[in-house]
Amino acid sequence: MATIAIPITLQSLITIGVNMTDTMMVGALGEVPLSGAALANQFIMVFQICCMGIGMGASVLTSRFWGMKNHAALKKSITIMLRICLGFALIFSLVTFFAPETIMRIYTTDAKIIQEGVRYFKWAVPCYLLLGLSLTSTIVLRSVGQVRLPLISSVCAFIINIFFNYLFIFGNLGAPQMGIEGSALSTLIARFFEFSFICGYLFFVDKKINYRLRHLFMRCRDILKEYVEIAIPVLISDILLALGNNAVAMVIGRLGVSFVSANAITLVLQQLSTVFIQGIANASAIITGHTLGRGDEDTAQRQGVTFLYLGIAVGICGAVIIWITSKPMIGLYTLTPETQQIASQLMFAIGFIVIFQSANSILTKGVLRGGGDTRFLMVADIIFLWVASVPLGALAGLVWHLPAFWIYTLLKIDQVIKAIWCIYRLKSRKWIKKIAAAPISQNH
Repeated sequence: MATIAIPITLQSLITIGVNMTDTMMVGALGEVPLSGAALANQFIMVFQICCMGIGMGASVLTSRFWGMKNHAALKKSITIMLRICLGFALIFSLVTFFAPETIMRIYTTDAKIIQEGVRYFKWAVPCYLLLGLSLTSTIVLRSVGQVRLPLISSVCAFIINIFFNYLFIFGNLGAPQMGIEGSALSTLIARFFEFSFICGYLFFVDKKINYRLRHLFMRCRDILKEYVEIAIPVLISDILLALGNNAVAMVIGRLGVSFVSANAITLVLQQLSTVFIQGIANASAIITGHTLGRGDEDTAQRQGVTFLYLGIAVGICGAVIIWITSKPMIGLYTLTPETQQIASQLMFAIGFIVIFQSANSILTKGVLRGGGDTRFLMVADIIFLWVASVPLGALAGLVWHLPAFWIYTLLKIDQVIKAIWCIYRLKSRKWIKKIAAAPISQNH
């Protein structure tokens, strides 16, 4: 678990470092540019979560086929994944290119914030293709145990992003001073590097999977049924998660600049506190897939319980980290007293929720997903997110005008419910699903 989880965690830390650097550098320009970049990135995050769903859905199959040593079926899973990813990248690119103002109006009615977001979107269009292919390819490489290469890629991208932020946001070393557009351009350059590094390796160098560009045109009909039954529910779940996060952003975007700025600051610490959770969740999905691919269900069940206990422990540690570091983190920014107060309340709420989120994520994004129980998880996401979190959070913020702590807690109440729900599912052993493999004669 450690050999898989630690590199994934380090990669997530680096990604968060990039986000934190962007937030701090753009934050130096003022609260309006900070809010514009944060809300524009909410839409880009929708695409990123979709790609996570596409990649993680495929990885349920690729890790299982890797355990079965069925390389032909593994390659077909990758092919279907890449085709779906290209379709999503095209749709998001067209929407961003033709309707940037419309996108921003989803999140806020403030004209100045909308203008800043549109400026950011100017450079975001090519990012969808680059981000989509590099992210899904990274997930596939991880599913077969290749975790060091994505880590190296992220380290280099981090350095590249900081350097070009320094150049283009503030106009240093003779570069043009571009403000918020400089941040977006720096991100584009870093995305291009990641794409070249990861996809170049997968398509031209890698020998474990031995996937090449010509495989994009291979026939995949014989595993299409398994892909639809196992991988597509993961995609649907993650799309619903993305839409739910955007519903949260829509509520927050209508609570004023102070609330938007406070939330933008807390997002970094939210991500920082959950990186270990994400690493363990990814590792548990991969290990569960490999174990079940070998046909050892009893071991998979024992591993699942161990991962659950580990998740609870990591969640408690994450809460403590948030509560200890919240005040120094808020102090890094130049904020109004109102924004500081909101940020403090949000930090306390985040610490409370992360305990449940840790147990929930390691089961939903890890063990149960690795076991192929994706349709159950899809239904759980639909019920708890849209019946509980979104309506209660909207009422708390827009109707009842509750304090920030309660707004955030109710917006995230699905994390609490799902944690309890999924523990019962783990104990039932109904989460272990059998996946049919393509005929062995197709392995060569």
